[in-house]
Amino acid sequence: MGVAEEDAGFASGVRACGGLGAFEAQSRSMKGALPRLVLLLAAIVALPLAVRPVVASEIWIFAIAGMALNLIFGYTGMLSFGQATFFGLAAYTAGLMMIHWHAPLLVVLAAGTLVGALAAAAIGYVCIQRVGTYFIMLTFGFNQMFFFIAYKWTSLTGGDDGLPGIPRPPLALGPLAIRLDSSLRYYIFVAIVFVVAFYAMKRIVDSPLGVIFQSIRENPVRAAAVGYDVKRYKWIAFTIAGGFTGFAGVLYSMMFGIVPLESISWIISGDIVFMVLIGGIGNLYGPLLGAAAFKWLSEAISVVWERWPLILGVALVLVVLFLRGGLVEAFTRLRDAAGGPRAKREPGETLPVGIAAEPEAGS
Repeated sequence: MGVAEEDAGFASGVRACGGLGAFEAQSRSMKGALPRLVLLLAAIVALPLAVRPVVASEIWIFAIAGMALNLIFGYTGMLSFGQATFFGLAAYTAGLMMIHWHAPLLVVLAAGTLVGALAAAAIGYVCIQRVGTYFIMLTFGFNQMFFFIAYKWTSLTGGDDGLPGIPRPPLALGPLAIRLDSSLRYYIFVAIVFVVAFYAMKRIVDSPLGVIFQSIRENPVRAAAVGYDVKRYKWIAFTIAGGFTGFAGVLYSMMFGIVPLESISWIISGDIVFMVLIGGIGNLYGPLLGAAAFKWLSEAISVVWERWPLILGVALVLVVLFLRGGLVEAFTRLRDAAGGPRAKREPGETLPVGIAAEPEAGS
């Protein structure tokens, strides 16, 4: 088969996923969705019983940020070390709106999401001109630039002291106003919006747009050869991820009533990368598992050993060496070892970057 024929087959396969193929894939996905939905709802109920509600809220918030990074890293093949830029900008925006204008909750969430998306659109336009290490360093460089702006602009951000005094507005639904002043109520709210964000992300990765993202990750040269504007689609993915990350930043700003300087630092960017790697890239459930593991370990170990990040570092090394699919791969291996059914991958659940798919029987 010639190169032209292979490219034609590649293009037709991608386009088929946007037509009848997408419908059939979605039907298969729906059949396996119920057990996972039940597990997700069980996790929502059990999480505040296992850890403090504040920590439980952090898990869902960083799971949203992890899903955003997973979209550009696991599905599109771009590793960003600058997600805290969008996280922090949205958090500061939300904090200032609530302090000075007493903006309603839904308005603040929309504004923070928009700020994250617009910042990602501007920064992403520059960063996607490069690939690999240069792309990573550009995202990191922009993150450092905005960190030092926040550090020096003390009249606006509070500098090293952070931005304190952020109120937590009620959730206004018409004539009904639901107060979110307690940690448990806020946890319930965060868990609900996580489910909404998860559903939105799943629709994106299962859509024809998501299939194009994955085709770019697998072979950007071939994707360009069959007519896809690779840089444009990378920019779209980066912008969408910025919006989701900004959404998470708004939730974070309301949790403690303060936006710390750390929220826009490389530390947050690194934490998000860690969560995605340890959970499993290229899988929607990976960031959730990674965020839960990271926050639980941080909470459990930090109270008994001040050098607890060392444990996390060892865990990351073990994952990179032996479990490139992260905790998702670990659970899959345990299920297979126990004799459970080996499910086929569904749309929105790709193999980690660099891991080849196993051939189907008879192929």
